[in-house]
Amino acid sequence: MSSEKASRDSITEELPCTIEPGLSDKDGDSLNPIDPSAASRLRWKIDLHVYPILFIIYAFSFLDRINISNARIQGLTEELELYGNRYNIALFVYFIPYILLEIPSNMIIRRVRPSLYLSGLMFSWGMVSMSMGFVKTYPQLVALRFLLGVFEAGVMPGIIYLTSMYYRRHEFQIRMSSFSCSVVVAGAVGGFLAYAIADLDGHYNLRAWRWIFIIEGAATAFVAIIAAFLIVDWPSQCRFLNTEEKALLSRIIAEDGTDEAQMDTLNTQAYKLIFGDWKIWIASLMFMGMAITTYATVFFMPTILVEFGWKAREAQIHSIPVYAVTAVVVVLVGWLSDRCKHRYGFVMLCCGLVTIGYGLLLGQEKLSRNAKYMALFFVSIGGYTAVPLSLAWLANNVSGHWKRAFSAGIQVTIGNIVGVVAANIFIAHEAPRYLTGYGTCLGFTWLGGIAATALFVGMWVENRKREAGERDDRLSRPVEEVRNMGDYHPSFRFTL
Repeated sequence: MSSEKASRDSITEELPCTIEPGLSDKDGDSLNPIDPSAASRLRWKIDLHVYPILFIIYAFSFLDRINISNARIQGLTEELELYGNRYNIALFVYFIPYILLEIPSNMIIRRVRPSLYLSGLMFSWGMVSMSMGFVKTYPQLVALRFLLGVFEAGVMPGIIYLTSMYYRRHEFQIRMSSFSCSVVVAGAVGGFLAYAIADLDGHYNLRAWRWIFIIEGAATAFVAIIAAFLIVDWPSQCRFLNTEEKALLSRIIAEDGTDEAQMDTLNTQAYKLIFGDWKIWIASLMFMGMAITTYATVFFMPTILVEFGWKAREAQIHSIPVYAVTAVVVVLVGWLSDRCKHRYGFVMLCCGLVTIGYGLLLGQEKLSRNAKYMALFFVSIGGYTAVPLSLAWLANNVSGHWKRAFSAGIQVTIGNIVGVVAANIFIAHEAPRYLTGYGTCLGFTWLGGIAATALFVGMWVENRKREAGERDDRLSRPVEEVRNMGDYHPSFRFTL
């Protein structure tokens, strides 16, 4: 008996994100169905504690990542001589560490308290962002952009992993979509702040573009100190849930069909199941195809609006309506997707909207400025809505702690490679048509659409095989393997 308890305690120590043993009894739970009102109250409590601060954190992350696009048209180009491909290099150097460090970062957050880890990263990148307001040379700017990528690398995959531990699969999309609006809000706020900060041009002998970095970076570092006390930790470590609420959460998650599909031990079998899972790689291609539009939009929308004929300050303010409408659609589609318990159709709808937008921009010669401006709405709505759909869809279809940690890291790592592409396809001498930029974005979008179709078909076929019992032979393997299969377990069903 004592050895069994010791074994159980060692597992709990290894898994900070699980609910403590003894809080829930599977046989007893089957005789006492979950009270819907209690589950609803718990869900609201979790919502209020989990997402608001994470929304703010990622909004600041994206704001500090993209404010270089606002600074570009407020004097940065002239003062640091960002001519030719220098601006593009400053953009894509950020993605080198950002891409390489995402999977290692999720392995770190897996073993520490997310509150300390995420707030520490936030404070660090805030200081880096503020420092960009004092650079004197182009190499200094590039070096700081590299450091920005280092400290922001773990934010998105860490947040996906952390939040997925608190929700059932068909509660997750609306929350991911609402959370992803932080990116849209960052774009809108960035435009508004750049518009307002333009009045500081010349104060204390600092140009407006310097004030953009200084003010936004300092705000990030300040919020990071507060965030350390507000970010939730893993369900077993969190302080806002009592023992009974943790037990209820454990039952809710178990009834979502992931109770048997666990992966709590990182061993050779787990590595094979993770890196041999075709779903992760296809979903990563899907995310990569959809994400290019979001990067192209935030990096180049101010420049594109200037090319449409608006002056710098007018361009900043005209970006706000695009982001505002996008935010509404992102949340609405996320809600509909959860209600329908379906992802694929909504992803393809996004592909259609993006296609209309880029089609108009590629043939813009005879279009009015208002028509071209409308095209940006289609591009932004389709691109930004597809990203949280892609992220939540994969999160829905992997099970087990280590599987979720690695899958989120792999998907975001591969997907963000496209940031390097987006940083280099809007070529200055092609202005204002940007045929390479718009054409490449359209092509990548349909790469994502094809990957989404392959994911849908593959999982539909697999579900049918599991329902027919064609995967039940996996249950004859050693018990320790069956208990560590994750979504490879034949009881698991995929969300389409």
